[in-house]
Amino acid sequence: MQPFVRLDTSDNVVTATRALEAGTAVDGVATGALIPSGHKVAVARIAKGTPVRKYAQIIGYALEDIAPGDHVHTQNVEFRATDGIYEFSTDLRPVEEAPTDTFMGYRRESGAVGTRNYIAIVTSVNCSATAARMIAEHFTPDILATYPNVDGVCAFVHGTGCGMAGDGDGFEALQRVMWGYAKHPNHAGVLMVGLGCEMNQIDWLLDAYGLKQGPLFQTMNIQNVAGLRRTVEMGIAKIDAMLPLADEARRTECPASALKVALQCGGSDAWSGITANPALGYATDLLAAQGGTGVLAETPEIYGAEHLLTRRAADRATGDKLVGLIEWWEDYTARNRGSMDNNPSPGNKKGGLTTILEKSLGAAAKGGTTPLTGVYKYAEPVTAKGFTFMDSPGYDPASVTGQIAGGCNLVCFTTGRGSAFGSKPAPTIKVATNGEMFARMIEDMDVNAGTILTEGVSVEEKGREIYEMFLRVAGGETTKSEAQGLGDYEFVPWQIGAVM
Repeated sequence: MQPFVRLDTSDNVVTATRALEAGTAVDGVATGALIPSGHKVAVARIAKGTPVRKYAQIIGYALEDIAPGDHVHTQNVEFRATDGIYEFSTDLRPVEEAPTDTFMGYRRESGAVGTRNYIAIVTSVNCSATAARMIAEHFTPDILATYPNVDGVCAFVHGTGCGMAGDGDGFEALQRVMWGYAKHPNHAGVLMVGLGCEMNQIDWLLDAYGLKQGPLFQTMNIQNVAGLRRTVEMGIAKIDAMLPLADEARRTECPASALKVALQCGGSDAWSGITANPALGYATDLLAAQGGTGVLAETPEIYGAEHLLTRRAADRATGDKLVGLIEWWEDYTARNRGSMDNNPSPGNKKGGLTTILEKSLGAAAKGGTTPLTGVYKYAEPVTAKGFTFMDSPGYDPASVTGQIAGGCNLVCFTTGRGSAFGSKPAPTIKVATNGEMFARMIEDMDVNAGTILTEGVSVEEKGREIYEMFLRVAGGETTKSEAQGLGDYEFVPWQIGAVM
């Protein structure tokens, strides 16, 4: 393996594939100091104030004159806001349809297809969280062993639902999350539990979304039932009645077009945009060719790469929606006295990422190359096929919560530093960007994309491996995060607006 990776002939930096001592020959120059693995080396003089280029794109500007061989990172690179000049629909690569692939999934009466078969307890407010947890904890593995076709009873609890405005962005987002989990195809049955006096009223949700109670959809409020103990007892009884019905579900052959995959990354490093994310992007292209859907999110983490996505917008209206999200986030961070460059995190920077522009260019690669067919609000139902985008924060649990609420029945999560993340009811496949971390966290990682660097495996080969795992996991194969029981505490609705 060479000591560096050059991504484009126009780049003025390359990436070290291992720690390089001072004096190491790199692309025609000698390193001037120790360069950590994954960090950048200048291969040409970069004058103060001029662009630093990687991926054939601007990732920052030189804070000072940078000599060939210098370490290029936070000490000599600054962030500047994007220029806001966009092209629309100029890079449209049509999807090439492929022979239909299938997986063994759960067909629901609504026509949607599930990849798991859970019973969900969804709370309207933090005040009912303890009751929901107590109900779920009653259903131990011994009890559930009687119902082999039920994957579990899960409590989806959160810290909001009251002390908030009864309309506006925050309230509407929470209601979309509740509706999305109530109707999710990975849920055979749902019990909604509230307190009774909260701002986020269950009855309002039922009216707004036309939800009807029945044997597999029940609601209850602690105040009406007359206390915590009785609520827990009644909740257990309601789920006891649901379990035999949920257990009647059986997997049948379903087309890959029924898959909606949440595209995520977290704990990123310099290899994320070189190995795992492009491989996931290729898997997304394969899924789009099947008529399936990939859902990219984390709006602050495409900042600086959104111009590449507007070029792929299927039409001007779709591109304008994406630009509108970027403008909203610029205003949102400004009024909260933040910066779009507050990301990368300290761990990202230690892994070699310098600015949000560099991180975003790597993160956007998860979306592959096909047209951008839809842009959605947080937790809004995703109806378009192919490559789509959903507004969300970069905070992984909040982002994935929105994607699952939007209908994603699988999650694929790339990571370079290592992330112990899992989700319910949609299982998470984790892809390591480098072999060292894959070996160190073997119990957490499902796929090693580091072989793209160390063994010469192509991005396309690794992408197909990831896509084929989509089908196996959708059909019931257990992921590493599922095997470790992750997913009960990763339900985090995005809390927008004032807490009152």
